[in-house]
Amino acid sequence: MTFATANYDWIKLVRKKWMYVRLAKLGVVKVRMHRPIPDGYKIKQISVTRKVDGWFMQIMLEDLSVPELTPDQVIPTWENSIGLDAVLNEDVYLATSDGEKLPSLKPLRKNQAKLDRISKKKNARKRGSRRRRKLAKREAKQHGKIARYRKDFQYKTAHKIVITGKKVIFHEDLNLRGLTKRNKAKQADDGTFLPNGQSPKSGMNKSWIDAAFGNFFKTLDYIALKAGAVAIAKQPAYSSQVLCYRNELVFTDCSIREYFDVQEALMVDRDINAAINLKRLGLDIFPSIKRAPWEGDRSWNY
Repeated sequence: MTFATANYDWIKLVRKKWMYVRLAKLGVVKVRMHRPIPDGYKIKQISVTRKVDGWFMQIMLEDLSVPELTPDQVIPTWENSIGLDAVLNEDVYLATSDGEKLPSLKPLRKNQAKLDRISKKKNARKRGSRRRRKLAKREAKQHGKIARYRKDFQYKTAHKIVITGKKVIFHEDLNLRGLTKRNKAKQADDGTFLPNGQSPKSGMNKSWIDAAFGNFFKTLDYIALKAGAVAIAKQPAYSSQVLCYRNELVFTDCSIREYFDVQEALMVDRDINAAINLKRLGLDIFPSIKRAPWEGDRSWNY
């Protein structure tokens, strides 16, 4: 519930760590304060939310003496920019164009066994029974913990990227809805269904959902803006397949994680190479690829 007409007169009493707020059509509500309301701030809005572990109140404040944030226009250069590549390989979450790999948390994967045990016990109970409702609430609390673990991890990872001092952050513009979409069913002439590769893809879909890159990039954009930086999404087509220092298709298969260049005597990592390509795309050093060349054809369609 959101009360858009809230003001300071709604607060009737403040006592130690408790606050008594009168809400329209609800009456006086006792609320535990996480922090006191600073002097000079004006209450603009109050939101009340119910979660599995209780009710929470969010108070929106305004102080006219605080100037509005007007970030300076940043011109991206090679020194003040960084590229980020989303990774789902092993325990890596992000790869940067500076050659660093940030670890992944995988909160859902790590708590899957605990969730399965609770769900198995819940499903064994009779529908509508007190024990089943109790286990359902326990299951919901576990899901809430996983969501908070993920949110805390994403904020810490975003801060780790922003404190590097880079003013422009280029990341992938991922089509997460398409990446997590189920494969189309294949049906034979006799009406039976043929294998369509959905079984292995289901595991990948769960990894994409567990990583929650969509929420992470929104968080990164918000934190970067407060630090005077900017996060820009770039189309990642073929950025993970082309060598960053030579326009040549090398990583044609996802199983190829490293490539040894005999000509340069250099070992190239697939994820870091993709992050550098995203940085080059953002700086217009290398144009976005619309179509890769056919086998034997060296021409590119930009």
